[in-house]
Amino acid sequence: MLTASGDNRAVVIGAGLGGLASAMRLGAKGYAVTVVDRLDRAGGRGSSITMEGHRFDLGPTIVTMPELFSDLWAACGRDFRSDVDLRPLDTFYEIRWPDGSSFKACADTDRMVEEVRRLSPGDVNGYLRFLKGSEARYRIGFERLGRMPMHKLSQTIRVLPDFARLRADRSILSLAKSLVKDDRLRMALSFHPLFIGGDPSNVTSMYALVGHLEKTFGVHYAIGGVQAIADAMATVVRDQGGTIRLGAEADEILLDQGRARGVRMKTGETLSAPLIVSNADAGHTYAHLLRKSPRTRWTDRRLNRASWSMGLFVWYFGTRGTRQMWRDVGHHTIINGPRYAELLKDIFGRGHLAPDMSLYLHRPSVTDPGVAPEGDDTFYALSPVPHLGWEDPVDWSERRESYRQAVAQVLEAHIPGFQAHLGPSHILTPEDFRTRYLSPNGSGFSIEPRILQSAWFRPHNVSEEAKGLYLAGAGTHPGAGLPGVIASAEVLDSLVPPAPAADVRLAAE
Repeated sequence: MLTASGDNRAVVIGAGLGGLASAMRLGAKGYAVTVVDRLDRAGGRGSSITMEGHRFDLGPTIVTMPELFSDLWAACGRDFRSDVDLRPLDTFYEIRWPDGSSFKACADTDRMVEEVRRLSPGDVNGYLRFLKGSEARYRIGFERLGRMPMHKLSQTIRVLPDFARLRADRSILSLAKSLVKDDRLRMALSFHPLFIGGDPSNVTSMYALVGHLEKTFGVHYAIGGVQAIADAMATVVRDQGGTIRLGAEADEILLDQGRARGVRMKTGETLSAPLIVSNADAGHTYAHLLRKSPRTRWTDRRLNRASWSMGLFVWYFGTRGTRQMWRDVGHHTIINGPRYAELLKDIFGRGHLAPDMSLYLHRPSVTDPGVAPEGDDTFYALSPVPHLGWEDPVDWSERRESYRQAVAQVLEAHIPGFQAHLGPSHILTPEDFRTRYLSPNGSGFSIEPRILQSAWFRPHNVSEEAKGLYLAGAGTHPGAGLPGVIASAEVLDSLVPPAPAADVRLAAE
């Protein structure tokens, strides 16, 4: 067989976007990379399914910082824009409230000010102060923390004076309340952490940085969905000489005297390599993949005490002959229920499935006609719900259909008559997130991004449990969301040395 005195083999567990980005960067460093994933398509939570000609993006739908992808492709000697057709959206999303009012977000400050003025003229100055603070938080929270390693406590301590100055101890909802008086605007300025699994009433105000990120870099959609980005990433990995094995599940990370030596697959096969990157959920990595190995920090007890992100109920559905209907419904619509702060308490604080809900409605067919047959539409409606880790968790085998009907009732006010045009339909509940993505507690975004579960306090990109083991993706630093998981591979790139020169020769088995 072939052996190498300079062993440049690497195994990446999980072909999610963080895993694929890690594989690309390892390939660019000269590693011989094998990516394994239990699903049948690359992309992980960013993958898709197709039913009767309707393509459903299962997870993330927008790109908010394309420069991260451009930098990733450039590190591999490629041009991102040549491989992916990325389209900027003029209106990022429309927020709607039960009283019929609405707010359209975009990159233009003057238009945004007019949106604020239309809802609450007295809150314009508060909104402008929010924008200024958003930029300051971006400089510290993303540029200084999000794209740099945080596995040493000293790295976090260095930014504490800035955190104190920017009141990182205050929640983003508390920050919004201090700046604007209108409850609708308070929601519009504070809801963004929900996109990465955080409770706005508990998550640090540093996440106000999203306002600057959206305004500066825009909100984009990839033709073909995020699946198209994942497929393009997989192509780069293969062009580098890497291997991607789908339908192949890792069962255990193997150690030898505290050092990674390979991965045992569910089939019993062993993939030997001195460098392992786990793009699996950090909780699954430590509780299952390292279940037979001693652990010092990320023990089951510590994982059980962690605060996990909320669960998600997502209804994917197609409609027939509706492309010219509902002209007022754009690509992204956020539909608010009658409560905001109290609904957050039900989801994050009580584990209670409330009868009311807020929804994120995705209608990609207005931008990408190819997601559905000609004249048809493709949608998904997402509702934040409690995860499964509560003492009395929701039994989704019983509530699945009744909750779908409740979602449909809310949607009727925005896409009236849609149920008469229904085509294919598919549902994911927290139970499906637990079985499909091996997500602890069926959470949608791994560990919740609270201040004491971020930076040094979050599972590190370089594991302290085994030499040669690294983490990428939503459960590690800097966190969930497309910018977070792509940045996790950039952080990993700064920690992993170039591959050793392989002295390959024939040897007897």
